[in-house]
Amino acid sequence: MSRFKKTAKVDSLAGFRTEKTEPVVPNGLINAARKSGQLNLSGRGLTEVPQNVYRLNIDTPEEAQQNVSFGASDRWWEQTDLTKLLLSSNQLTHLSDDIRLLPALTTLDVSNMMPCAVFYPLTNTNTTCIAHTRSDIFKLTSVPVEVCTLKNLRSLTLQQNQMESLPEELGQLENLTELDVSNNHLTALPSTLGHLSCLQKLNLNHNKLSSLPDSLAQLKNVKLLDCSNNQLTDIPVSLSEMLALEQLYLRHNKLRLLPQLPAPSLKELYVGNNQIEQLEAEQLSSLTAISLLELRDNKIKSLPEQITLLSTLTRLDLTNNDITTLPASLGLLPNLKMLLLEGNPMRGIRRDLLTVSETQTTLVFVFSEKQADQVPDEVFDAAADQAISNVNFSKNRLSNIPPRLMEFHSSVSDINLGFNRLTCCSPDVCKLLQLMHIDFRNNQLSDLPSEMRNLTKLRSIILNYNRFKTFPDILYEVVSLETVLLGNNQVGGVDPGRLIKLVNLSTLDLSNNDLLNIPPELGLCTTLRCLSLEGNPFRTPRAAIVAKGTDAVLEYLRSRIPT
Repeated sequence: MSRFKKTAKVDSLAGFRTEKTEPVVPNGLINAARKSGQLNLSGRGLTEVPQNVYRLNIDTPEEAQQNVSFGASDRWWEQTDLTKLLLSSNQLTHLSDDIRLLPALTTLDVSNMMPCAVFYPLTNTNTTCIAHTRSDIFKLTSVPVEVCTLKNLRSLTLQQNQMESLPEELGQLENLTELDVSNNHLTALPSTLGHLSCLQKLNLNHNKLSSLPDSLAQLKNVKLLDCSNNQLTDIPVSLSEMLALEQLYLRHNKLRLLPQLPAPSLKELYVGNNQIEQLEAEQLSSLTAISLLELRDNKIKSLPEQITLLSTLTRLDLTNNDITTLPASLGLLPNLKMLLLEGNPMRGIRRDLLTVSETQTTLVFVFSEKQADQVPDEVFDAAADQAISNVNFSKNRLSNIPPRLMEFHSSVSDINLGFNRLTCCSPDVCKLLQLMHIDFRNNQLSDLPSEMRNLTKLRSIILNYNRFKTFPDILYEVVSLETVLLGNNQVGGVDPGRLIKLVNLSTLDLSNNDLLNIPPELGLCTTLRCLSLEGNPFRTPRAAIVAKGTDAVLEYLRSRIPT
């Protein structure tokens, strides 16, 4: 018998393996959610929703089981039911049926599920490599029926997933006011959709719908309907029964005719990027309240004289059509302020139309919704030597700001780089000294360059849905700012002493962040006309005060300043 004990089999890959552990949300956030009724878990890399979230209003807190004395402000038994749960930009593949344990939810956001890299260990080395990235692995393919039992739900966001259908049970959400199922693979809509009698906003953008059901006509309270980027060939006349409809988006479909929609409240109609060749008097006459009509990128050859029926029209976009002449009656439209005609084979514009056309001094440079990693040089070449004032590179896959953007440094005043993959903001942007508006929403930014202090004309900056954990320091120094939108980040605090120096600031959005407390001195920022704080885990001011609006919040905060 051997003097040596048999050695256990060695796992050569053990160093690369990790035990699967249940994801955990910090107790601090859970406790704050018990007080506020709101929990923001966006962009935290979750592959599943932890049980302590589903059971937040059921289980007794761990510290309550210990010998701990609770103060008046920490009495866990007075907890608030969870009403808002934000799970966007995670890696979820499904929602557990335990979602039913949160019956008080009014807002559920499971949009924009992010892909995750797949790692493989390399044998006989100490290296781990990223073998490939799958973009389809962390996408919801269906709506859990259990979600449809949440009778109090008012907002449901399911955008950017891989759903091919919606359950008939969706019609049970009788209190729903907002539904966003954009960027999915829907080919049809459930017949019960018309049962959502409280619905006010419906977003069906970027799906595979070839028709719309007549049941939409039952949605008497919908004000905004977005059906862009589908495969629609016609629009049912029944949509005219949507009496509250004000904005209708039908861009990027296969429409050959302008829809005939005598919806009494319709103010904005967007039908760009279709196959419309002709405008009929009947369709125009039905638009009795229209203010904005977008017909760009179609095949329209002429405008009928009946265009004068649109007496309420203020903006008409005819960019990139086949129009050679314009009717003289166009100059008689009493409220028309903007007429866009670029990209038409015009033989000349009548003198009586010059008062309208001369107002168009804005040159817009658009390279949007291309899913491109970079903007091609030929696109910049085409815009060379132009006094470009607006640049729109949104909804692509840009990881860097195009360096050639600096070619427009003397003229550009508005840039939109939203919905890209920017992880940092190049200091070169700060050389665009004419900038007045910047839109960086839905990127991966966590900081801004100090050179931004040079943008002395900057009036608004949009940073919603990024990765900021603090209010960007440099923004405290841009005194020209009037609007700062920082919603849906992870901002943990704001310095009212520095904020008050932004004497032009009128709009500040800090909604859906990680603010545990609101400093009373924020009430001294009296220039604020719109302050959004909802969706944060602070306990005071209470939700009832926040719901009363900005003036009530500022007054409450001032009353809390120590004297």
